[in-house]
Amino acid sequence: MDRYLVFGHPVRHSKSPFIHTLFARQTQQELEYGLAEPAVDEFAQALRIFFDQGGKGCNVTVPFKEQAFTLVDRLSPRAKRAGAVNTIKLTDDGVLLGDNTDGAGLVADLKSHGVTLADSRILLLGAGGAARGALAPLLAELPSELVIANRTHTKAQQLAAEFHDLGPVTAQTYEQLAGPFDLVINSTSASLQGELPPLAPALIHTDIAIYDMMYGASDTAFISWAKQHGARQTMDGLGMLVEQAAEAFTVWRGIRPGTKQVLRELKRNLGVI
Repeated sequence: MDRYLVFGHPVRHSKSPFIHTLFARQTQQELEYGLAEPAVDEFAQALRIFFDQGGKGCNVTVPFKEQAFTLVDRLSPRAKRAGAVNTIKLTDDGVLLGDNTDGAGLVADLKSHGVTLADSRILLLGAGGAARGALAPLLAELPSELVIANRTHTKAQQLAAEFHDLGPVTAQTYEQLAGPFDLVINSTSASLQGELPPLAPALIHTDIAIYDMMYGASDTAFISWAKQHGARQTMDGLGMLVEQAAEAFTVWRGIRPGTKQVLRELKRNLGVI
């Protein structure tokens, strides 16, 4: 039976085995999917051993995505742009192909919620790996403007300059931000600590769409804050998790699983519904 893993540290909380088991059942694919939590300095060795022992593919999550980028034999265009790898496939000719499905998962989830990206003005909070992975897929949807805001402004400037060839992307400080925005995406990990980006409440209005890449059994701190200030459409990153997994599954198996039922099952598993 074909073997797949998710590498991370920590990774015991991961819902990837649950998701991919449902995908395999749905598409009638024979595979098993497990967890691997090597020490931070032992990831390269663990990855090599997994594929030497017949592994077919894996997902890579925090803190190994940037390291995986350096360990594969070949990179997909979107992995090159993201500077990080979250999906690895052993090809038929024995090559380790590194891909990044995070941005595609984000865009797919936004569209599933009816969010219009073309000609929209988008604010992306954060300039780390999550933001980097999202930029190319978001710009491919032809927004009118994409603004990056980050606590360290120079990082936002560097990211905007790097992706400027793909579309109208700029960097602003939090103090410079002026609305209206159609969509705000929080790619920071602030919600994990129950904290908030320093965003002015005046930027929130009733027609804005709010997206937090973090998720939990209840609203994240950012989503709760946005609702308090009048946002009517709010989304967390659970759908992105399922959509990026579906993209990875397609890379591995050449078959696209449906995501709606799997997302419902995952919400039930988490106690969200």
